[in-house]
Amino acid sequence: MGSKTYLVTGASKGIGRSIAMALANEGHTVILLARESEQLTASCRDVQEISSASFTVSCDLANRASIDLTVEKLIELDSIDGIVHNAGTIAPIQSMFDVENADWARNIEVNLIGVQRLTKGLYPLMKASEHCRVTTISSGAALRPLHSWSSYCISKAGLDMWSRCLAEEGRGDGITSIAIAPGIVDTDMQLEIRSSNVDDFPLVESFAGYHRDGQLTNPDDVAQQLLGLITGHTFEQSGQRFDVREL
Repeated sequence: MGSKTYLVTGASKGIGRSIAMALANEGHTVILLARESEQLTASCRDVQEISSASFTVSCDLANRASIDLTVEKLIELDSIDGIVHNAGTIAPIQSMFDVENADWARNIEVNLIGVQRLTKGLYPLMKASEHCRVTTISSGAALRPLHSWSSYCISKAGLDMWSRCLAEEGRGDGITSIAIAPGIVDTDMQLEIRSSNVDDFPLVESFAGYHRDGQLTNPDDVAQQLLGLITGHTFEQSGQRFDVREL
């Protein structure tokens, strides 16, 4: 396959960090994108020990100016061979009738609008690749409504359709796109979910039980399961949605 360049969003921790490490271990150059933090610096240091050409770019997907600045920084690259849209937020976990409008809208901004803005900006680099593979991290919440998760469910459902639209419109430029649901993974997002107030999230005890009963999967294990599709999915698979539990 040879060394390729992959951009991974939300790469400072959790699944994103694990995917970045897995790609580096395969010999690829990784661009680690996340909001600036000590975690991002530490993740990059670990990746660079394996793939010295890898680097970070700090970006807040809720901030359109930050996305545009990121595009300006990256547009001088020769090409990007793959993007893993992993960054996302679960907040706000609150009834759609009680939530602040700005908080509800921010979720859509991070999980969906920012994905489109970043990808559109990087389109020239994607076209320059022989085959640019885009992977979006989906969720079971894309398929069914969950009380108090309205913005997350809607943004993830929209992201699934966005992936299908990219598959349709990108085919002529050598761009493929798939979505993968990773299951219930032991990340900070799960911690945030089970720390919710029961008045805001009636299902909180169920999610606490997943953790208590050892049902959460390890991010490193999930990354290994996803890796083959991230780096090798075909034009025939483009537009499809996969579930890690079925791989």
